[in-house]
Amino acid sequence: MGNIIEVTEAFVKQSLEEDSTGHDWFHIERVRRNALTISENEQKGNSFIIEMASLLHDIPDEKLNESAEAGKEKLQSFLNTLPLKESEKEHITEIIFSISFKGGNGQTLASVEAEVVQDADRLDAIGAIGIARAFAYGGKKGNPIYHPDFEVRENMTLEEYRGGKSSSIHHFYEKLLKLKDQLNTHTAKKMADKRHDFMELFLKEFYNDWNGKDENNLD
Repeated sequence: MGNIIEVTEAFVKQSLEEDSTGHDWFHIERVRRNALTISENEQKGNSFIIEMASLLHDIPDEKLNESAEAGKEKLQSFLNTLPLKESEKEHITEIIFSISFKGGNGQTLASVEAEVVQDADRLDAIGAIGIARAFAYGGKKGNPIYHPDFEVRENMTLEEYRGGKSSSIHHFYEKLLKLKDQLNTHTAKKMADKRHDFMELFLKEFYNDWNGKDENNLD
C-alpha cells in the first residue's frame, strides 16, 4: 500500500501546488495528520482508506475545478490508475463526496472512516489556521474582510453559500463557529476546544480594533 500512498501524494501535490485559497498541499497534509491521529486515538477505522480519502478529499471540489462534473472525472480517472479493489475505490469516493459542509446542509455519514476524515478536515477550518484560510479564501473570492451592513446568512442553499454576498468575518458565523458542535469523534471535539476559543478571542479583538477601542487604559 505504501507505493499507492506515494503515487497519490505526488498526484495531489501536482494538482494543488498553485492553490492560493487555503486548499493547497499543506492543507491536505494537515488533514491527513489530523485524521490519522483521530483514528489512532479512537482506535477505529481503516487507516489506509482514511489516509487515501484525506489525501484526495479536495481533488473533485467544484471550487477548484471547472465544474462539479470535471472534478468527479478527475478523481475517478486517477483512482482508476491505481491497483485498488472496486470496493476500496467506492469507499474512498463515498467518503469524499459525503464530508463537505455544503452550506450547513450536512449528510448522514455512512462509515467511521468518513466521520474521521470529516472531523480532520473541519479541524483545519478552525483555530489559527482556520482564520488564515478564511481570509485567504475570502480574498480569492473578492469578498471584503468585513462589512457591517451585511447580515449573517442562515439556512442557505448550496448556491447561496457558494455564490452569495458575504464577508470573511461573516463566514465565521455562517460556518466556522458551527463546526465544533458538528464533530463526530471525542478526540476531534477535544482538539477543537482550544481552536474554537481562539476564534472567539480573535473576533473580540477584531471588533475592538474595527471600532477603535482598547480595553487597556490608555496613558
